[in-house]
Amino acid sequence: MSPLKITVRAAATGPVLELAGELDYANVAELHGALDSLALQPGQCLVLDMSGLEFCDSSGITALIAARSNAQAVRADVVLAAVPPNTLRVLRIVGLDQIFTIHPDSESATRP
Repeated sequence: MSPLKITVRAAATGPVLELAGELDYANVAELHGALDSLALQPGQCLVLDMSGLEFCDSSGITALIAARSNAQAVRADVVLAAVPPNTLRVLRIVGLDQIFTIHPDSESATRP
């Protein structure tokens, strides 16, 4: 099991959270904490860069949905970048690829 590592950086469009390791029930609270510490402003776009993610279970998917809901509450947006194929497959099966904008990488996700 790989621990979850979260790196936060700023981009012109808003914050970028780079996720690496495993996002599962054992460490999803770390992602919730990182998301709660962000002060998203109206019009900003939070990018969740998943390029380093090795695994994501249902609690991770639920955290993504919560991040989107919280961003919408302050009139901000959330996009996903570099979603690993296994996670992208799950997002497609449950229809979340229809509500999240998905970019191939964080560079394209942070272009204004």
